[in-house]
Amino acid sequence: MITIGKKGNLINIFELRKADTFSRLLPYIMAVCVYTAIVYFIMITTLHLHDVPPFKSILTLHTLLGAIISLLMVFRTNTAYDRWWEGRKLWGGLVNNSRNLAVKMNAMLPRGNEKDRAFFKKIIPMFAHALYLHLRAETTRLELDSDPHPEIPDLDHTKHVPNQIASVMASKLNLMYNEGTLTGDQTIILNAEFQSFLDVCGACERIKNTPIPYSYSTFIKKFIFLYIMTLPFGLVFTLTYFSIPIVGIVFYVLASLEMIAEEIEDPFGTEFNDLPLEKIAENIKKNVEHILM
Repeated sequence: MITIGKKGNLINIFELRKADTFSRLLPYIMAVCVYTAIVYFIMITTLHLHDVPPFKSILTLHTLLGAIISLLMVFRTNTAYDRWWEGRKLWGGLVNNSRNLAVKMNAMLPRGNEKDRAFFKKIIPMFAHALYLHLRAETTRLELDSDPHPEIPDLDHTKHVPNQIASVMASKLNLMYNEGTLTGDQTIILNAEFQSFLDVCGACERIKNTPIPYSYSTFIKKFIFLYIMTLPFGLVFTLTYFSIPIVGIVFYVLASLEMIAEEIEDPFGTEFNDLPLEKIAENIKKNVEHILM
């Protein structure tokens, strides 16, 4: 994910990054401008249709279609951003739940109980690390460090790893209760924190596994294409050769909105504007280790 600092925001407007839609759309923008130039020279210079009333009224149709496509793009962008923001809130909740669990375990476990403190120091950030790999469908072996804890068994990476880690935590909590390390009241207090881990996982999977309907996304792309392909026929009679850059700008705006919406509707991917899950997981690891020192 690319972030922009408070300083130099105006200068950033003129920077071209790989994440910038302009650099990715530039070949298509040039093609649209060439297409508009061809339409202009054929209809105005060659066929001299600028005095034919039916052709001059085409702009009215594009004004109506422009209003419709504006509403569609607003709905499309808002829907995609809601998914992105919900994903960010879920991971923000995971950060808070991890800190809360670490704080409670730090208060409940005596300083001399290094075994259990080391267990939770490793297992809590391991869940966040496993979740971001799970959401990105990465098969990389889960290793937070080179010193595995003896109470954490080898995980089957062909199955649901976050579930396995949650099961290990639940088993450890039950064992500590049976051994008398934790009281029944303390176990009940901690249960809500453990449950919240899988709640976050399930909510993230809901976003990941429920994409925007294909027919809806395809319809908008086709609508944009048809609108841009017919727009020169409505503008060349009033804007003449100025219609060439105008159509290119309109295409850039519409295509950029669709491209951004398509990118952020899956906030757990590896695109430039997706959530920095790896960084968040690393922050959780640092916070937990600091609390359970």
